[in-house]
Amino acid sequence: MIKLFLFSLFLFISVEAYADTEMLKRADRYMQSGTQSDTFRAYNNYKNLYLRSVINDDTFLKIDALKGIVKSGNKLSIDVSKYSSELQSLSLKGGYNQPEPKPMKKTKKIENVHVGTLHKLKSVEWREDTLLLIFDKKLNSKQIKYFTLHDKAKKKYRYVFDIKTSMLTSSQNINKNGINNVKLAQFTPDTLRLVIENSSSVDVSHMLNSEALEIKLIPSSYKPAEVLEKALPPRKDRDKTIVIDPGHGGNDPGAVGYKKYREKVVVFNVSKELSKILKSRGYKVFMTRESDKFVKLRKRTEFANEKKADIFISIHANAVANGNAKDVHGIECYFLSPSRSERAKRAAAQENSADMSDMNMYGKDSYLNLLNHHNILASNKLAIDLQRGMLGSLNKKYKDVRDGGVREGPFWVLVGAQMPSVLVEVGFISHPKEALRLVDDEYIKNMSRGLADGIERYFANN
Repeated sequence: MIKLFLFSLFLFISVEAYADTEMLKRADRYMQSGTQSDTFRAYNNYKNLYLRSVINDDTFLKIDALKGIVKSGNKLSIDVSKYSSELQSLSLKGGYNQPEPKPMKKTKKIENVHVGTLHKLKSVEWREDTLLLIFDKKLNSKQIKYFTLHDKAKKKYRYVFDIKTSMLTSSQNINKNGINNVKLAQFTPDTLRLVIENSSSVDVSHMLNSEALEIKLIPSSYKPAEVLEKALPPRKDRDKTIVIDPGHGGNDPGAVGYKKYREKVVVFNVSKELSKILKSRGYKVFMTRESDKFVKLRKRTEFANEKKADIFISIHANAVANGNAKDVHGIECYFLSPSRSERAKRAAAQENSADMSDMNMYGKDSYLNLLNHHNILASNKLAIDLQRGMLGSLNKKYKDVRDGGVREGPFWVLVGAQMPSVLVEVGFISHPKEALRLVDDEYIKNMSRGLADGIERYFANN
C-alpha cells in the first residue's frame, strides 16, 4: 500500500513538473516572437509559473519564472520591481548563479574608433490618434528621416521613419484600429525604423517634443469605435454568465473624494454601462445590486455562486488622503491572494472595512490561505485581460491614463467565489482630474467598453 502511494505521488509530481516545463517552453517561444501580444502571453505564463512555484515551494521554477516576469514586464513597461528585488534576493542567497564572464580574446588594436551613446526607447503608446515614441534623452530633427513608399496599384501605402542613434531590444507590432500594420524594429545598429502600412492613404504628421517623437495618424477609412462595435457580427460562443458587483451601496458610501464624489455612485454607473454592453454582445449578466442598497460582502459571492457565474467582477474606486490626492491616480486590477504587500493591504483594508466578521487578522489570513487556490491562476489571467482592455480603450482618447498594474490582494469580497474573480479599481476619486473623468458619461462608456473587450479576450483564450 505504501509503495503504491509513493508511486502515485511520484507520478503526480512528474506530471506536474512536465506541465511546468512545457509552460516555460511556451512562454520562452512567445518571448522570441517579439510581438506585443505574444509578450503579454509570455508575461501571463511566467506569472502563472511563479504562482505555481510559490504553491509547490519550487525554488528552481520560481527563479525561471522571475527571470521571465522581469524580462517580459520590462518590455511591456509594467512595474516588475517587486519581482526583480525577489530575484536579486535569491541571487544573494545563492538561489542561482550568474554565469561567469568569458575571457575576451585579444584582438588587434583599432585606432580612431568612436562609438556615440545611443538613445534608448523607453516606451511606446497611443494617445487617441497619436503614436508616442518616448526616448531616454532629447531628440533633434537631424536624427529623424521621414519618407513614403506607395504602390497604388497594389494598394500599399508605407510611411517610414528612420531614427538615428537609437536602440530597441526587440521588434514590436503596435495595433491600431483603421491601420493594417504598424511595426517598430532595429533597422541598423544605430537606426530604429518605424513602418506604418495601410491599404489606403493615411494623413501622417509628426513633431518633436523634447524626448518624444509624436506621430499623428488619420486613416482615410477611419470609423469611430462605436460604429465598428455595432458592425461586429453576432457570435454563438457567448453562452457565459457574468456577475458584476458594484461596490458598497446604501448606508456605505465607500470612499468620498474630490467634490464629495461618492464611490458607491461612481462604481454603480460603471457597472450599469458594462452590464448593458455585455448584454448587447449576447452574454447573460447579473448585478449584485440594482439600486442604491447595501449588500454584505459574503452575500455578493454567494449570489455569484447561485447564478453559476463563469466570472465575478467587483467594481470599486480608489482614494488617498488629501495630502497626496493630486499625485496618486491610475487604474488597477486585483485578484485574491493573502498578499503581504503594503499597497495591497492598504487597498484591501479600505474595501474590506464595510462588513468584516469578528475574526482576528491571523484568522482572516489563515482563511484566505485555504480558499480559492484553484482559481488563483485563472483570476490572474482575467485581471491581466481586464487591465489591458481598459488601458487599450482609454488610451485612444485620453491622455495620462496611468497603468497601476495587476496585483494580488486579500480582498474579502472575493472570498468564497467558486469562479475566477477580480476586483477592479477604476481610478482614484480623490484625484481632481481622474475624479472628473469618472463622473463623465463618455469616459465611463470607453472604460466599460475596454472591460467588455478584456472579458471577451479572456473567454477567447480560456
